[in-house]
Amino acid sequence: MKIHFTILMFLTLLACAYRKEPGEEGAAKHRLPYDLSDPVKFFMPNILHEISGIAFSNSDDTIYAEQDEEGILFRFVPSTQNIIQSKFGKKGDYEDVAICHNNVIMLRSDGTLYTFPLAEVNGKHITGTREWASLLPSGEYEGLYADESANKLYVLCKHCSDENTSKEGGGSVLNIDAAGNISAAGSFDINIRQIEKASGEKKIGFHPSGLSKNKLTGEWYILSSVNKMLVVADSAWQVKEVYDLNPATFVQPEGIAFDSKNNLYISNEGSTTSSGNILKFIYKP
Repeated sequence: MKIHFTILMFLTLLACAYRKEPGEEGAAKHRLPYDLSDPVKFFMPNILHEISGIAFSNSDDTIYAEQDEEGILFRFVPSTQNIIQSKFGKKGDYEDVAICHNNVIMLRSDGTLYTFPLAEVNGKHITGTREWASLLPSGEYEGLYADESANKLYVLCKHCSDENTSKEGGGSVLNIDAAGNISAAGSFDINIRQIEKASGEKKIGFHPSGLSKNKLTGEWYILSSVNKMLVVADSAWQVKEVYDLNPATFVQPEGIAFDSKNNLYISNEGSTTSSGNILKFIYKP
C-alpha cells in the first residue's frame, strides 16, 4: 500500500512538472497551414517591377495591385499577361490597396487615402476618385486591410514612433460605409517584445510592410520586408508566432492577401537581378 502511494505521488508530481501553461515557453507552436518554401510563382511584367500591395474582390483569381510610383490600379489574373490598367490619380508613393463594398481604397505612404468605385476599373481614366487626408497620425504607412463584414479599415504604420524607445507598434482603425465614406474609429497596438520573444531576437526595429487577415482563423498576418519575417497574431493582436522568410524567395515582400479558398499570396518588388512577382501558397489545413 505504501509503495502504491509513493508511485501515485511520483506520477502526480511528474504530471505537474510537464504541464504546459498558456504562453509558457515549450508550449505547442502555432502551425502555419502554408509551405513557405514551395510557392507557385507568377512573374510580373516591367510595369509591375515595383509591385507593392495586392487585394482580391469576390473572385478567386482576379488580383488588384498597384506599384509605388504611378497612380494606376492594375487588374489581372496572375497566370495571364492580360493586365487592365486604370489611372486613378497623380504619381505618388502608393503602398497598398484594399476593396470594400465595391469601393477601391488606395493607401499612399504619407497616410493619405483614395477611394473610387470598383466599377470604374475598366481600363480607362477613373473620374470618381476622392481623397481622404488627415485621418491618420503623421508617419509612414505601408499596410492596409479592409474588413467588409465589420465595415472597418486597418492601416498599419511602418514608421510612427521613436523606434529606439518604443516597444509598441500598430496603426489606426477607420470606418468605411457602402458609399466609400471614411472616418476615424480608433487604433490598435502590436507588442514588439512579443515579436522579439517569438523570433528569439533581443532587439528588433519592426517596420511592417503588409497586412491581411485569415478569415478562417481570424488571425492577422503581418509582413516585414526589412526583417524578412511573417508575424502571425490572434484577433486581438497578440503575437502567436514569427516565421523567417528566405531572402532568396522573398526578395522584397510588400503585399499580402488571401483568396476565397484561403490560399495565401505575397507580392515581391523586383530587384536589379530579378523581376517583381507574386507568390501563391496553397492552403493545407
